[in-house]
Amino acid sequence: MKVKYALPLPAKATALTAVLLLACLVLIALAVACGEEEEATPTTDGMGVPSTATATASPTPAATASPTPTATPATTATVTATATPAPNRSPVAEGPGITDTEIILGADVPLSGAFGAVYATISQTTEAYFNYINDTQGGVCGRQIVYKVEDNGDDPAKGMEVVRKLVEQDKVFAMVGSLGDGAHPGTWDYLNEKGVPDILTSIGSHMFGADPEGHPWTVQMIPSYRIEGTFFGQYISENLPGKKVGILYPNLAMGTDHLQGVKDSLDPDKNEIVSEQSYEITAISISSQVTNMKNAGAEVVTTNATPGFTAQAIKQADRLGWHPQWMISYNNSDEMMFQFASPELLEGAVSFQALKLAAWTDDPAVAEHHRIMHEYGGPSPTNFTVYAQTLAEVAVEALSRSCDNLTRDGLMDALESIEDFHSDLFLDEVNVSFSDTDHTGLQTGRMLRATVEDGKGKFEYFGPLVVFE
Repeated sequence: MKVKYALPLPAKATALTAVLLLACLVLIALAVACGEEEEATPTTDGMGVPSTATATASPTPAATASPTPTATPATTATVTATATPAPNRSPVAEGPGITDTEIILGADVPLSGAFGAVYATISQTTEAYFNYINDTQGGVCGRQIVYKVEDNGDDPAKGMEVVRKLVEQDKVFAMVGSLGDGAHPGTWDYLNEKGVPDILTSIGSHMFGADPEGHPWTVQMIPSYRIEGTFFGQYISENLPGKKVGILYPNLAMGTDHLQGVKDSLDPDKNEIVSEQSYEITAISISSQVTNMKNAGAEVVTTNATPGFTAQAIKQADRLGWHPQWMISYNNSDEMMFQFASPELLEGAVSFQALKLAAWTDDPAVAEHHRIMHEYGGPSPTNFTVYAQTLAEVAVEALSRSCDNLTRDGLMDALESIEDFHSDLFLDEVNVSFSDTDHTGLQTGRMLRATVEDGKGKFEYFGPLVVFE
């Protein structure tokens, strides 16, 4: 076989040249190797641990001896262990919403109007916690979390419009923490048909966690109103036997879920339901519904009305000289309720929750929550913001488990692998678990009672942990 050179040389010259070149290459290689052995010094990895790398290994930024600190805590000498993979990891990633540097998430929530005034802090808190993770841990899977939130106005048409924008224009990887029992249900089928993870929703309709087979892409974070209604019915029969019951609920799936939960668990031999009153969420007044319950002789009233309607009902009852035992939903169990109705009117009302309270600033986890909100652009802490941080913590946990398969399927598999996850902001013995047959997060908690101390209202826990079975 003949080899042609670009510049032909005589045969002897060619052979001699080749031998000389080969000898030079060998001498150069030996000199470099010897020099590296003489100059090699102990190195440390990104956590200050001596490296075992050989002198011929190519040094990396995480294994050099340079004492210069970097901006990312994952490469400093003291690092708190977390589930988040190191930023230099290169996971399998494909699909919309994933780049080499970002994970793009979305949510549709009410940011305006009466509902926005109450619930906008939830998405603001989630974003603040993601900012905290980006800053202190370099994000998740070596990528910064980008959180795109759109205002659904708690309106079905608006909700569909903004969700389409997030999916088709913004190309989000997943929807995380969407909120609004009026708006988000209209997007449920769309997201599942598109195969877009619709996870950790703050929506109380029971269907969002109860159909993992038919809607495998949707996962609920908060307890459904049917679960809470079940707890209320049990509490009434165990603690208020003989009392007549009235039920006030919005004319939505969330309302009929509450009604069904109370009916399923109330012992008919101990308590009679004497009035069932629904109202439209567009109503200006619900005074007629309150009057109907009074006239029916109700002594206990359960409701999963939102804070504005709940306060209106309690104040209208007071004007009628009627003071039943109020059982108000967890969506009212924040101290902002005392701004809607006076502490004296709310005193004794019973609610339900699973979280440490924002007022417990002596608790290290709550104090840390206050710090994160202050330093990362979050809202003033409330019981709602405590909940929202736990939602964000579960989202980060699920994302961190999917780094080896950063796809939409991988995210769902990771989320469904979570078992007995406990946030430091949960009450003791409260955990969340998911599986391919269980898409509801919080299913345990304790009862709260509104109390008055020095003229100020607050909520206090009482009684044992209750568990939905």
